[in-house]
Amino acid sequence: MKRGTAVRSAVLWMSAVGLLGACGGQPEQPPASSETVTTTQSLVSPPATLSGGFMNYLGTLSVGGAVASNTGTTAAYEGFKLTVAAHTQVALEVTHLGTGVGVDTGLFVYGPKDANGSYGTRILFQDDDSGYGELSKIPLATLDDAGEYLVVVGWSNGLGKQYRLQAQCVGGACVSNPAPASANTPVTLAQFPIEPNLQSLLDTGNAYREDMFSFLDRYDFAWPYSTPASLDAAAAAVLAKSEYRGYRSDPAPGTYTYAAFQSRMYLQFQSLHPAILAAYGDSGEDVQVKSYFREFSTGPNGDNWRTLNVILFPVSRHVIVYEQTAHEI
Repeated sequence: MKRGTAVRSAVLWMSAVGLLGACGGQPEQPPASSETVTTTQSLVSPPATLSGGFMNYLGTLSVGGAVASNTGTTAAYEGFKLTVAAHTQVALEVTHLGTGVGVDTGLFVYGPKDANGSYGTRILFQDDDSGYGELSKIPLATLDDAGEYLVVVGWSNGLGKQYRLQAQCVGGACVSNPAPASANTPVTLAQFPIEPNLQSLLDTGNAYREDMFSFLDRYDFAWPYSTPASLDAAAAAVLAKSEYRGYRSDPAPGTYTYAAFQSRMYLQFQSLHPAILAAYGDSGEDVQVKSYFREFSTGPNGDNWRTLNVILFPVSRHVIVYEQTAHEI
């Protein structure tokens, strides 16, 4: 669904159509130029709740496999259980191959399931129409914790047609017999929202005084290798972004352990230090930080000081960027 179109409400419904297991196979090839792209549809919103009859007909989706079902004739949702080891990285897609023409989908990931059988209410990953036409695709979902996740497919137009949902391994624990990475293997970053508690701590720190302000961003990277990504590769990927180009001229960036990094944070933001580690770190993980500094003036009483900190979590495959700024007032 293209941005700017009206949102059509969907009715919560679960199809009784059988779920067909299938091998994931090779990544889907682009369609031939002669094939017709579906027309613009409405945004598929997340389900209002995961409870009720919707929970009674869950199928199983395996990493490296696919499932097929039918949309029925009304707007609805279907859920599939995906069980993974810790630090599994998958790509999820409603594929053009095996999906009827005109089907318009949304894709949502919840979990992992807790001891009470709940997947929670927070959407970990979602997509509307990044796939072919109006179909959904999540190119990278990094699942930090082992357990059972819920992958939900929704559609705004019940056309009574089949759809196919595929889960491919793209990195982490699901890779069989991974090879070591070469010395110059790059890191490719995909941005995701930070955890809500981290946003709250950041907002509190930013309200403390007007001349100091910090930013926090989360990036994940698919890594199918047996050896970890390097801090230099992670930093290079961050500096390649245009918003950080001002730090490229730092002649001597510093490298720190995560423990040593805390004292380099402004006092009002230091509560973020243990919270970041708790949110993204793995037990015993060698978290590393590379810091860049720049200063400039915008005129009289306009001195600015800024520090960019690239935090690499090599086991959990996250890169957290913490930028702190200060200026004269």
